Amino acid sequence: MTAPAGLTWSLRGRGADDVPVLADTGTPTGADEGTGRGVRVCVVDSGIERDHPLVGPLQGSWVVGKDPHTKETVVRPTDTGDTCGHGTACAGIIRRTAPDCELYSVRVLGERFSGTGEMLLAGLRWAVEQRFDVVNLSLSTTRTRFLEELHALADDAYFARTAIVASAHNTPVESFPWRFSSVISVGSHQEDDPDLHLYNPEPPVEFFAPGQNVRVPWLGGSTIRTTGNSFATPYVAGLCARILSRHPRLTTFQLKDALYLTAANVRLGPRQSAPTTESPDDQQY
Repeated sequence: MTAPAGLTWSLRGRGADDVPVLADTGTPTGADEGTGRGVRVCVVDSGIERDHPLVGPLQGSWVVGKDPHTKETVVRPTDTGDTCGHGTACAGIIRRTAPDCELYSVRVLGERFSGTGEMLLAGLRWAVEQRFDVVNLSLSTTRTRFLEELHALADDAYFARTAIVASAHNTPVESFPWRFSSVISVGSHQEDDPDLHLYNPEPPVEFFAPGQNVRVPWLGGSTIRTTGNSFATPYVAGLCARILSRHPRLTTFQLKDALYLTAANVRLGPRQSAPTTESPDDQQY
């Protein structure tokens, strides 16, 4: 079978000089990185309230809905803002963390947090196709019939260098796509430091971030205090934007490494020497 154009399955007949990789200079250090400038962050959620003082301007907003004629699910531009406040809260946390990033919105939730798996898939697929740098997904679905398609979509994003930062469910149930290793999965901690993230040595949740009793922007230019993994996720999405603004060529697995190395609970242990062994006849290898 012929490999699809542009895909490399093997280096047979070629060498290192045939696949040069241009890397960023310096080592990503996480918290002391840039401000998010030049990084495109898409919030797939309930929309974002335009001109909220804690969110600022949007570079674009779209909504997922049914075409009245074809009945197909489509993504179209909108200026309707937020339907329930959830997306505005996430956008505000991203803006606080990465103040100079570009913010975009794809609305997949309606009033009272209503939505379907089909709308979630359509919105996420569109965001991946637009090749946003970071996609904040403080949503998940428990419907296993969407599992295979979501998994393939998460892999597409991973290979296209679109980092999906996905919220773990607030209760111990099976839901997706946060459980996929191709996304950056986030739960919440209750530490007092609002700028602290932790690595989880026992995944599938990979990172913990502030999400307990946090103040967030809400509808009508207001703020509220709320709790949930949904609000820890945009903090990590903002950290990714800050890192990418200084190191734009990083892949998702490199972003994970930067987040891991800068997590407050990760300690570098003493370097250990590998044991040496000798064969019975003292021959050195």
